[in-house]
Amino acid sequence: MSTRQSTDIVIIGAGPSGSVAAGLLRKAGREVVIIERETFPRFSIGESLLPQSMEYIEKAGFLQDVVQAGFQYKNGAAFARGADRTAFDFREKFSPGWGTTYQVQRAHFDHVLANGAAKAGADIRYRHTVLAADVGGARPVLTVRGEDDRVYEIEANFLLDASGFGRTLPRLLDLETPSDFPVRGAIFTHIEDGIPAGVFDRNKILITVHPEHHDVWYWLIPFSNGRCSIGVVAERDFLSQYQGDDTGRLKAIVFEDAGLAELLKQARWDTPARTLTGYAANVKSLHGNRFALLGNAGEFLDPVFSSGVTIAVKSADLAVNALLREAAGETVDWEQAYAKPLKKGVDTFRAFVTAWYDGRFQKIIFHKDKNPQIEAMISSILAGYAWDEANPYVAKPERRLSSLEAACALFD
Repeated sequence: MSTRQSTDIVIIGAGPSGSVAAGLLRKAGREVVIIERETFPRFSIGESLLPQSMEYIEKAGFLQDVVQAGFQYKNGAAFARGADRTAFDFREKFSPGWGTTYQVQRAHFDHVLANGAAKAGADIRYRHTVLAADVGGARPVLTVRGEDDRVYEIEANFLLDASGFGRTLPRLLDLETPSDFPVRGAIFTHIEDGIPAGVFDRNKILITVHPEHHDVWYWLIPFSNGRCSIGVVAERDFLSQYQGDDTGRLKAIVFEDAGLAELLKQARWDTPARTLTGYAANVKSLHGNRFALLGNAGEFLDPVFSSGVTIAVKSADLAVNALLREAAGETVDWEQAYAKPLKKGVDTFRAFVTAWYDGRFQKIIFHKDKNPQIEAMISSILAGYAWDEANPYVAKPERRLSSLEAACALFD
C-alpha cells in the first residue's frame, strides 16, 4: 500500500517553466515539490532563447546564475535564402525590455535553472515518475514511483504540469487534441562547427531557407565553445526521401544549401543526430480543477522562431500570479487570468509561424525596401514580446502580416 504525502504546490517537471514557477513561488514563501522523471543534466532541444524570457528568469531570481554560466551572447536573428540575407537586432525593437539573451546548451541551462530552484528551497525529486493523477477532489493527488521503485501518493493545494513534451497530465487526463499544423519533423545534432572567426556573426541564430522548398528550413545556433546546434525542419514526406542513419540524412539535407555547405565545410560531425516528429501539440484546456498546464505541456507550435522557452516561462509567471491572487483571498477565473492572456501571445506566434510556412513572412523580411518602424515592430515579436498589445503586430497579427505582404508585392 502506497504512503500519502502532503504539500502546498506540486510541479511536474524541472525544465524552464517548472524551475521558474518554483523560483517565483519560493519567493512568495510557498512550499514546492518538483517531480522530475529524469536526472539533470539531460539533453533537450530549444537552445536559442528570446530576450523576453530574461525578464522571467530575472524575476525568479536566476539571472546571476545564467549570466555566470558562460553561455553564448545573443542579440538577434539572421535569415538567409539563396543569395538573400537579412538580420534583426533585438536591441532595435519596438517594445521596452531586454534586447539581448543567450544561446544555450539546454542540458546545462536547464540544470542551472533547476539548481536555482533547489537553492531557493524547492524539493526536486529526480528520477521520480508520475504514474497516475486524480484531480476530482478538493486537492489533486499524484501517484508517483520514486527512484527506489517505491510508489507513493502526494497531494497538494495546486498542481502545475511543466512536463514539456512528456505532457503528463494531457496523457493521463485525456486532454490532448490534435494540432492544426501539418505533421513536421526535425533532424538535429551538435557539431564542432569549425567556422573561421570573422565570417559569421555568432551573436545571432541563423535561419536558412532550403534552396528549392520554402517550407523547409535549417537552424544554426552557435554556442560559446566553438560548437553549434544544427538542424532541419520539414514535413515528414520530405524527410522520408533521405536514406541512411539520421546523421547522414541531416548532412545530406544541410549540404543542399550552398551557404551552409561553405560555412560548415570544416565541421566535425562528432555527435549522432536525433529526430523529433509530430512535435506540434494542443490540449482541450490549459487548466482544470486545481491544476494548470505550463509551456509545452499545454501547446507547442513550431521551433522556427524559438518561442518555446519564452512561452514556457511566461506561462509560469501567469500561473504563479493567479495562485498568489488566490492566496490573497481573491476568487480567480483561471480562463481569464491564465489561459486567455497566455493564448494571446501564443496566437501572435502562431500567425507568424503560419506566415513563415506559407511564404508571406519570408517575402516581408527579404524585401529590399524596409520601413524602420515596421522592422522594429517585427523585431519585437522575434525577440519574444508577443504579449505587447501596443504593438500593432500583436494586436492584429494576421491582418497586419497579410497587409504588409500585399504592400511588398506592389513594389516588387
